[in-house]
Amino acid sequence: MIIEGLLSVLNPTTFLVMFLGTVVGIIFGSIPGLTSTMAVALCLPLTFGMTPLNGISLLIALYVGGTSGGLISAILLKIPGTPSSVATVFDGGPMAERGEASKALGVGILYSFIGTVLSIIALIFIAPSLAKIALKFGPYEYFAICLFALTMIVGMVGDNVLKGLASALIGVTFSLAGIASIGGAFRFTFGFVEMENGFELLPVLIGLFAVAEIFSIASAGTKRDKMEIAEYKMKGFGVSLKEFKEQFGNMMRSALIGIGIGILPGIGGATSNIVAYSAAKQQSKHPEQFGTGCIDGIVASETSNNASIGGALIPLLTLGIPGDTVTAMILGGLTLHGIQPGPLLFKNSGVLVYGIFAAFLVSTIMMLIVEYGGLRVFVKILSVPKHILLPVIMVFCVIGTYGVNHRVFDIWTALFFGVLGFFLVRHKFPQAPIILGFVLTPIVEENLIRGMQYSNNNFLVFFSSPIALVFMLLTVAVLVFTVIKEIKTRKEKKAAIS
Repeated sequence: MIIEGLLSVLNPTTFLVMFLGTVVGIIFGSIPGLTSTMAVALCLPLTFGMTPLNGISLLIALYVGGTSGGLISAILLKIPGTPSSVATVFDGGPMAERGEASKALGVGILYSFIGTVLSIIALIFIAPSLAKIALKFGPYEYFAICLFALTMIVGMVGDNVLKGLASALIGVTFSLAGIASIGGAFRFTFGFVEMENGFELLPVLIGLFAVAEIFSIASAGTKRDKMEIAEYKMKGFGVSLKEFKEQFGNMMRSALIGIGIGILPGIGGATSNIVAYSAAKQQSKHPEQFGTGCIDGIVASETSNNASIGGALIPLLTLGIPGDTVTAMILGGLTLHGIQPGPLLFKNSGVLVYGIFAAFLVSTIMMLIVEYGGLRVFVKILSVPKHILLPVIMVFCVIGTYGVNHRVFDIWTALFFGVLGFFLVRHKFPQAPIILGFVLTPIVEENLIRGMQYSNNNFLVFFSSPIALVFMLLTVAVLVFTVIKEIKTRKEKKAAIS
């Protein structure tokens, strides 16, 4: 079936459809505000007149290209093209600023490819087993997992713990605005109708990273008008064999995080890249180098966010449950063609399923070739004068924020968070804890309330689930480990001073 599936996509029409989908996806992913979700949404009507395999292959190619394309603007402009590339900014941006943009891009492209391939392997060989485990997850398990993910904040607080925790609290607070998903209580709406739906993730991201960066560059004046560009002399992807061996553990851990988080509905790459980045920093022998331009951060972010693609497809194809917004649209595409995802899909439409797997693999290879081939062009972006480039980026930011829900309020949201982000960066408050707190708090809150309702307000029942208990213990272990590590670091600093 694998061979038949591969042969089914290796025809001129399907090949062309996938190539165009990959290119369009990369373009949408690389432009701030235009995400893979928007690319799939806009191209979904085009699949009506296609064969089922061609239509789904187009959507898969858009998904792959869009997720990986976010690294381009994340590295070159310090603006994540998609929510999945937020953590790429932290080390990719500094590398580009010191003239290593081509190496940063090469590392990002290579590990995007590897992360996607590893998720394809998981999708093909262990999809049914993983989906059965994920099906057992209820509110207790979701609460425990997201609570564990929230402990990753301690790895991103930087040197100043108080500022890091304050940033996390800002993210938590803003995530609570709007009507509560359970109970319908009005929170922090201040009488504004527009606030009832709360703040959308994309406008918040665009504000904190894109608009804040534009304000930051503008405030510096002509001093930052041009960035240094290193000579384009790079062997392969800019990663030596020694560096590849050093990053192997980071790569595998990040891929497992991406696949695992991708499987869980409603979380996705927006969370997996930050969690993987934080995990890499906590496990690193040189955590102080993170944020200054080390490849470890790029490896963790890009491996995990692309691995979450295959992870999100696992519950979609095996259970008919979409893992994120993009797979929800792909589910719509499958339904339009009369395909019902679920356990019987592999039995009744085996060739089609393996055709989708093959399309996933071919699109990944195309993504690698297109992005690597465009490295010279991408690096040239840095030579464009900022007074020309920034207004263009700002226009795309406005288009992207408005395109989410067609609300002018989202544009004002991006502007507000842009001003907030500008002042936070100026006073050295980390941005990553804000995003992690903003993304995970609603999931933690919702599943805590549901769990308490199921257990008749008995929190101890949360520990009755073996999966939830394991993640609760892991949460405690991470916190204890972090405290011990912090104490050791302080003692070493005092010893060095004395």
